[in-house]
Amino acid sequence: MEFITEHFGEFSALLVAVFWTVSAIAFESASRRVGSLPVNLLRLIIGLLFLSTLTLFRRNMILPVDASTENWIWLGLSGLVGFVFGDLFLFKSFTIIGSRFSMLIMTLVPPMTAFFGWVILGEHLTPLNFAGIILTLAGIALAIFARNTAEEKISLKLAPSGIFYALGGAVGQSLGLVLSKLGLQDYDPFSATQIRMIVGIAGFVLLVTVMKRWSGVRSAINNREGMKSLSLGAFFGPFLGVSFSLISVKFAKTGIASTIMALTPVFILLPAYYLYKHKVTIPELIGAVVSVCGVALFFI
Repeated sequence: MEFITEHFGEFSALLVAVFWTVSAIAFESASRRVGSLPVNLLRLIIGLLFLSTLTLFRRNMILPVDASTENWIWLGLSGLVGFVFGDLFLFKSFTIIGSRFSMLIMTLVPPMTAFFGWVILGEHLTPLNFAGIILTLAGIALAIFARNTAEEKISLKLAPSGIFYALGGAVGQSLGLVLSKLGLQDYDPFSATQIRMIVGIAGFVLLVTVMKRWSGVRSAINNREGMKSLSLGAFFGPFLGVSFSLISVKFAKTGIASTIMALTPVFILLPAYYLYKHKVTIPELIGAVVSVCGVALFFI
């Protein structure tokens, strides 16, 4: 029990990776049915409903009305940077260079987070921590890059704009996580997630309005199968995943937490095999083992 308490932040990050694995599969299905922009907006709205129900029973309040101005500023900025800026750039990179190379570039999130954590929060990592980060990211990169099937040929001619958008997505996610810890302080993580979502929803509402895409949102709401997948993803993603990511950074260094959370591409191998019959290759298995070994260093 003492070991779990001592590494509570790291164990929370492991749960986040599991939650995000489920949400990734659900959101992929939902995006194919209703489009990525409606999914981005509706997932936050549904996630906020889940959170509001929870906080009503946990704290006897639906919305985070007891948050300080400082909580709202930093957590709101985190929601804007992470949910809106980061996710928009990431989804845009998918359309230009594909999800594999985008996710490969996204492995830069943990070292970026460690850097921002050092600059903004004054966090310092030990040599063993750095070894864990490098080993974990090497395994994740191997697992992602190994996915080369007959239908998915890798092209090394990457569009600079796609790389730019993927890097923007990485910066958004890493900076958003650090700003979350800055704004969280001693505040309730679930209510803090509400603040991030409220600002994120506002950002996407503005975006959908400017792009005149409300018809797509209405169509998504009327798509029963799409909404089922979207609701499942919202439960495990914005509700559980994002909330536990704040719990993780509250009790662990942001660089370590973000590295463990980045295990989703490795965790998704097993469900992808059973659900979509995706063949798991030897390099992917090696990458998974290497990643797990890297994460194990954080618990030493």
